[in-house]
Amino acid sequence: MKTLRYSFPIFLAAGLLFGTTACNNGEDQINTDKEEKVIIPVEISQVSRGNISAYYANTATLEAEQEAMVVSKVRGIVNEIYVEEGDQVQAGQTIAKIEDEQYRIELARAEATLNRLENEFNRNKQLFERELVSAETFQNAQYEYESQKAAYDLAKLNLEYTTIQSPISGVVSERFVKKGNMVGTDQDVFHVTDFSPLQAILHVPEHEMAKIRKGQRAELKVDALPNEIFAGHVERISPVVDSETGTFKVTVYVDETKNILRPGMFGRVKIVYDTRENTRMIPKSAIMSEDLAQSVFVVKDSLAFKKAIQTGYTNGTNIEVLEGLDDGEIVVTIGQGSLQDSSKVNVINNL
Repeated sequence: MKTLRYSFPIFLAAGLLFGTTACNNGEDQINTDKEEKVIIPVEISQVSRGNISAYYANTATLEAEQEAMVVSKVRGIVNEIYVEEGDQVQAGQTIAKIEDEQYRIELARAEATLNRLENEFNRNKQLFERELVSAETFQNAQYEYESQKAAYDLAKLNLEYTTIQSPISGVVSERFVKKGNMVGTDQDVFHVTDFSPLQAILHVPEHEMAKIRKGQRAELKVDALPNEIFAGHVERISPVVDSETGTFKVTVYVDETKNILRPGMFGRVKIVYDTRENTRMIPKSAIMSEDLAQSVFVVKDSLAFKKAIQTGYTNGTNIEVLEGLDDGEIVVTIGQGSLQDSSKVNVINNL
């Protein structure tokens, strides 16, 4: 009887313990099942191959390589204006005319005097050769003739200057006079600008000097035309560094303006100094940076695994992968912030 009396509490305690353990194991199993059912939605991309470039970028205002301020070389009244702002002109083309009557009269007078002195010079030359006049008389006649010939040439030149011509080919960007205006010597009449080529002047930090070379490809985008990209090249590099700014001057020519670029436009210039061909690339959005390390999540069999990588050049959307990934591997581009190593994922985009 004593044995039975003490055994019942032991069996009861054991039963309670077993029941509690069974309940706990059941709850753990339910929690585990819930965790296994958590699937993270992600977007993915594939490791691809292509060309990627390294470049130096800076801003600049477009300038005309050639432009000329056309001035009047003689004084007079503007009789005719043949071009307007925006007109295309060629080098040597007549663009305005100054009243020339006075200059024609001066030329005729100079020519008449020249003819008279030429005859006197020829007569004295013959007499001098026959020793009928002194050397002094002959030399005076010669000096007067040569002096008048210079005066004649000047009068002829002034008459020619009444016709105002463009010194360069380009576009009339400004007109400063009207028909009937009196203009003086060296007064501005027109401004002619050559739009081809246009150039951008960059002031590049000296530590970039070893990378920049003449002839390197350049790309230009202007604020006025955000969807257009214009090709160019490095035309000149200054051999000296400005001691005050620590920069050197680089001149970039715009090779193709598509006839829509204009001097004064503000643009962003990229000088491509190296290109790696057929290299591995992934979208920049796939990269996770922590301290100095970079990593990505790679998807395999609906699981995401974290991998450390080394990167190289970067362009607008892609980044070069030097180590850590193989061709064709799938990387997470959106949603990696919610992932842990070996997380289950659901891909919501198509490659």
